[in-house]
Amino acid sequence: MVKTRLQNQKPVNGRLPYAGGVDCFRQIVRAEGIRGLYRGLVPNLAGVTPEKAIKLAVNDIMRGVLAERIGTTPDRLPVAYGALAGATAGLCQFVATNPMEIVKIRMQIATANGAAAGPTSALGIARQLGFRGLYRGTAATLLRDVPFSLLFFPLQALLAQKAQWLIYGSREKPATLCVLTGSTAAGIVAAASVTPADVIKTRLQSSSQPTPAYRGVIDCARRIMATEGPRAFFKGTVPRCLTMAPLFGIALMMYDMQQKILGW
Repeated sequence: MVKTRLQNQKPVNGRLPYAGGVDCFRQIVRAEGIRGLYRGLVPNLAGVTPEKAIKLAVNDIMRGVLAERIGTTPDRLPVAYGALAGATAGLCQFVATNPMEIVKIRMQIATANGAAAGPTSALGIARQLGFRGLYRGTAATLLRDVPFSLLFFPLQALLAQKAQWLIYGSREKPATLCVLTGSTAAGIVAAASVTPADVIKTRLQSSSQPTPAYRGVIDCARRIMATEGPRAFFKGTVPRCLTMAPLFGIALMMYDMQQKILGW
């Protein structure tokens, strides 16, 4: 919630509405209460499960396919091949990600500037947008998710293996604790790296676009640079990292535990 508000804020009379993440958090609580911090929870819950399922499954399948092609095991896959598997996973997940993200963003900024205009419920926003509208900003979503996965998965595998060596002194398949550690650290790096694409995506999918509206990714990037400078592309970096790092750490940890329990 804080990330979205920070990324979508624009100067008013030469000043930004929020001084930073903490100030944004305080203003939301003051104006909308604790419940205001959880706007967009329903589409997030509905979308994050298939999104992560697609991402993790496709990455695993691709690692297996690539490992077989070069005559190795998925655990020993070279970094370049791991990046290719991750990028493929990021490419496939937009089917679930884009509708969830655009509805969530619309809900999270609905009351940012006073009284909400238009529907504020997940179902109402989805109906208003229609099927094509739910995939608005797909190019920006892919611009964020493909590089994220390209960076995250090979880095996660590398850091988890390093943690296994440092903690247990072995080069066996990483233990659950090592998977959590490697995933969390990789999540921070990947999330911070693709924040500019996330800012552009948030602006394109927001209902409060400037006049005239953005014509696409390049137009949006140019106008942000011209009016707000390069620092604007990193708005919301800290709350984004604070969200994505534990999210992926927990997701990969649970995925690893399930595989061990089921004997996969």
